Amino acid sequence: MTESGRGPSQQETAEYDVVVIGGAAAGLGGALTLARARRSVLVLDAGAPRNRFADGVHALLGLDGIAPAELFERGRADVLRYGGHIETGEVVRARRTEAGFEVTTAEGRTARARRLLVTTGLVDELPDIPGVRERWGRDVVHCPYCHGWEVRDQPIGVLATGANAIHQAQLFRQWSDDIVLFTHTTEPPAGDKAEELAARGVRLVPGEIAGIVVEDDRITGVRLTSGEVVARTTVVVAPRMIARAGFLADLGLYPVEHPSGAGTHIPADPVSGATEVDGVWVAGNITDPAAQVGPSAAAGANAAARINADLVAEDTAAAVAAARRVRQPV
Repeated sequence: MTESGRGPSQQETAEYDVVVIGGAAAGLGGALTLARARRSVLVLDAGAPRNRFADGVHALLGLDGIAPAELFERGRADVLRYGGHIETGEVVRARRTEAGFEVTTAEGRTARARRLLVTTGLVDELPDIPGVRERWGRDVVHCPYCHGWEVRDQPIGVLATGANAIHQAQLFRQWSDDIVLFTHTTEPPAGDKAEELAARGVRLVPGEIAGIVVEDDRITGVRLTSGEVVARTTVVVAPRMIARAGFLADLGLYPVEHPSGAGTHIPADPVSGATEVDGVWVAGNITDPAAQVGPSAAAGANAAARINADLVAEDTAAAVAAARRVRQPV
């Protein structure tokens, strides 16, 4: 699918100032900034944004509650309006060339660029508990700032499947006074942590979880292996967040563990988004797993501005060199 209007063939290898890999908030934010800077830019979008399971995007100023698909449709329209190009395609390889980079999609499309902005985000690896994946993004959630208001005052269960479970329980207590922490296969909190949870009225339920109970397309409880069902209408989990970055291996960029322990990411300069590979920038969840839609879009725009400045410096150096050659005596 091509939304650019020029319709390059599968065999054509078009050239751009920048190829943006990933077409969600960070990618579209970056592409919009580059297109407005009169740069030739191509967005290659695999069409699987992380938040596609959610009903709405929240805490986004002026657009709170907008459906993810609608938000990205508006973003694509903005990029196209300024002359940017957008195509559907999953990038499977990126390599260095003499003039910059070449990327290849699973469909066989190739494109060349002077710079790359990578915004492919991450994949949420969910706990292997029956019912969790099926309800993900609906009444199985992970972020209080994304979903807390929508589940306020409800009976909420936090599944201790990772190191952040206690922190999640303490956060969701801000939105509801009926919080249960299921210890599942982890050690129950002790010492100060146990005292803090008790002081806030967070109830501990020991025992391994067998699955999520769903009735009439809604969660009604959490079932333990003992057979006991604890009534809940919302379940909180902590997925492991894995950067979508395998195609960067030929460039020498590999995901590493994020300092938070939440998963993997591509390290980058926290101000500019520049990676250790010259000419490659990253933005959004691929480098910051916790970034919401607003910060991701802003990070994409910021990285794009840095890329444009880098290209301006290169263009200026080339112009100076050309001018000097003209002035040299024959």
